[in-house]
Amino acid sequence: MRSYSLIAPAKINLYLEIIGARLDGYHELAMILQSIGLADEIDVRSISTDTIRVYCNHPQVPTDKSNLAYQAAELMVRQFPEAFAKYGGVEITINKQIPVAAGLAGGSTNAAAVLVGIDLLWKLGLTQSELEELGGTLGSDVPFCVAGGTAIATGRGEQLSPLPSLDSIYIVLAKYRSLEVSTAWAYKTYRQQFGHSYIRDSDNLTARANAVHSGVIVKAVLDKDAREIARKLHNDLERVVLPDYPQVLQLREVFANQEGVLGTMMSGSGPTVFALFESQQQAEQVKLQVRKAILDEDLELFVTRTITHGIQVASSI
Repeated sequence: MRSYSLIAPAKINLYLEIIGARLDGYHELAMILQSIGLADEIDVRSISTDTIRVYCNHPQVPTDKSNLAYQAAELMVRQFPEAFAKYGGVEITINKQIPVAAGLAGGSTNAAAVLVGIDLLWKLGLTQSELEELGGTLGSDVPFCVAGGTAIATGRGEQLSPLPSLDSIYIVLAKYRSLEVSTAWAYKTYRQQFGHSYIRDSDNLTARANAVHSGVIVKAVLDKDAREIARKLHNDLERVVLPDYPQVLQLREVFANQEGVLGTMMSGSGPTVFALFESQQQAEQVKLQVRKAILDEDLELFVTRTITHGIQVASSI
């Protein structure tokens, strides 16, 4: 039986603006998404039975049909029944390194890896854009996780415009293991509190979303100016999450008070907070300082960096 081992990177949001409500119930967003070196490893293997099996080393990750990686395999079975009949079922093993329920697209990047892995296993020859389109039916972050690098994301997050990739901006991530923030709650609460400011007209929605292309943070990305990117970090969801989750606010404040931090922000709907640095040495130093400032064993800290790619094949057998 053949198998592929794939690297599935996490992502952070450098920018997240909620523009308005869409007719499909989602929000119209304008974001800048960035792949980071922290990654899961996904093994996708052909098996002789016509089943899908998912295994994971993390007890919080479900291995049934509620898992997005499982749903990705189901999608491929539905889309390519002849290949499924020819090659048989799929066994998926997730070696989890990305924190769970962290706002880092861990589930989405696992699903993206399964799409890429099954494409290779079944010799489908799908293009990246075809894989992204399939991913968009699973979740808003999946297309970006397939592509990776740096990109503007609009619509509900699935419409991507690649930017020149940022590499070697160093990052410290901080997340309390036991703390979760519901993405649905964050967006619903934002709508309740700030819905009065939403743009209603569909043409204006599109125009406002497209305006991010000429925004100051995009210019900073094009210039690869880490200091200016850090100054222009923005996440609308902080307006509802930080008041309700004091631990997230505390992380942000502790980072902001450390020497060498270029900028700090919550990623996505949280609860992960990240800080940007010009060197790995500064990042490692601040990681130690935050550990001393917050004496809580529940707090996880990671040093990583921006990377230029999405899903990659590590090995095949």
